[in-house]
Amino acid sequence: ELNTITYSAGVSACEKGGQWAIALGLLADMALVRVEVDTITYSAGVSACEKGGQWAIALGLLADMARARVESNTITYNACVSACELGGHWATALG
Repeated sequence: ELNTITYSAGVSACEKGGQWAIALGLLADMALVRVEVDTITYSAGVSACEKGGQWAIALGLLADMARARVESNTITYNACVSACELGGHWATALG
C-alpha cells in the first residue's frame, strides 16, 4: 500500500542516490494519488534538490510547504541554506 511512509522512504532513497528529479516526481505523484506530504517527505525532497544543485527548486519546495501548511524544521532550512550556498546565492539564503 502506498502511503506517506512508503513515499517518504522513496524520496529519501532518491536523495541519498542523487536522483533529485525522481524525488520531485514522487512528491508530485503523492498529490495525484492524494497521499499526505509531511515534513519528513518535503525535507527529503529539499535535501535531494540541495545535493543536486537545484537551489531554486529547493526554495520552491519550502514555499510549497508553507502553502500546504506543513511545518518546516531545522533540516528543511539547513538544506535550503546549503542549496543556496552551493548555487552561489548567499543573498537569497540570508533573506
